[in-house]
Amino acid sequence: MNPKKAPWYFLALLILAGESVFILPFVLSRVFRPIVLEAFNLNNLQLGICFSIYGIVALVSYLLGGPLADKFAPRKLIATALWLTALGGFVYAMFPEFTVLKILYGYWGFTTIFLFWAPMIKAARVWGGTAKQGKAFGFLDGGRGLVGALFATMGVFVFALFLGTNLSGTGIEENKEAFRQVILISSGMIILVGILVWFFMKSDPKTEEEHQVDRISFSQVTRVLKLPAAWLLMIIILCAYVGYKITDVFSLYAQDVMKYNSVDSAKVGTFLLFIRPIIGVIIGILADRWQTTVLLFISFVVSFFGALIFALGFVPGSALLLFLVSILITAFGVYAARCLYFAVMEKGQVPLELTGTAVGIISLVGYTPDIFAGPAMGYLLDGSKGISGYQQVFWMLAVFSLIGGIAGWWYAKMYHKNKNFP
Repeated sequence: MNPKKAPWYFLALLILAGESVFILPFVLSRVFRPIVLEAFNLNNLQLGICFSIYGIVALVSYLLGGPLADKFAPRKLIATALWLTALGGFVYAMFPEFTVLKILYGYWGFTTIFLFWAPMIKAARVWGGTAKQGKAFGFLDGGRGLVGALFATMGVFVFALFLGTNLSGTGIEENKEAFRQVILISSGMIILVGILVWFFMKSDPKTEEEHQVDRISFSQVTRVLKLPAAWLLMIIILCAYVGYKITDVFSLYAQDVMKYNSVDSAKVGTFLLFIRPIIGVIIGILADRWQTTVLLFISFVVSFFGALIFALGFVPGSALLLFLVSILITAFGVYAARCLYFAVMEKGQVPLELTGTAVGIISLVGYTPDIFAGPAMGYLLDGSKGISGYQQVFWMLAVFSLIGGIAGWWYAKMYHKNKNFP
């Protein structure tokens, strides 16, 4: 996996696996949020609780699973995670009651993180070497966005196909049956991706050994905790991830405020997914020609101003063009930050052989929004009906973007090659 010898198909499979594993717990609920609420008889707070349970299990999985990536090759870990996640899809397709759904999300918190997350990040970092970190993580996140968009497009197509032509006159049973087909087809495709990874995502064994530790020990943790970059990245990722979670509400905003039907609101979520790969490619190219740390800071500034547009009520139900432009601005900032927050590990002097451990420790704090963001958004949306609830959600985004911007500025100040960075 030396950057000069790294095959592109390795990165392509990593991208394919990197989003496929999150299709069931996150992408479908992002694109089909109104349908999910209806089919499972949930309110926004209850769905947020499911995400919180996922997040609690994921936090433990980040910490325990991170060191595994420093000991074992990624191929088998990633393939197993994909297959286990897909099995949960068959339970999901039965539309279980709320209690079982909470257990399922806890299960997904384990399968998508413990064997998967740190191996994916480390593989991308090794692929990028010292000179292509921006490209590696920009293409990884952008590519994942494209995979998610293709899954979402397929999902919307299948959903509309099973509903037929009378989209406005369908009832809950018709919607549930159509959504069931989306879940089952998605689960089958995730299994297929796991097979491809198992047989084809192979790299030179000698190269893998160079980037692995001989054994897992507590000294790895203490070495990471001594790095200033690790502490700043905890704050940066936490704030950026809040922004990413908040993009989940755009399809619901389209239905509640813009008055779209269920299919058109799902198309808004799909539109977001198609924006993500474009942003990933742009950021990946710019980051290796400029400075990843500076771009990370700028991304928080953009997401802050995008959040203000919605928070101040500048996007009423009748302003279609303004709605789309405002989504673009907000999404650009949010997705750019997501592309870059692991790409700056190289600048922060995090040892390559400890990437898995570092990712596990940083993620322990950075991905806590999986616990609190969902219930917080649900509480705000259910407590204030209409546009006011959405304004409160975007004020939440503005606050976290401001905090992330401050942390990003400090990171750039410490590790930017030009010490005169303002």
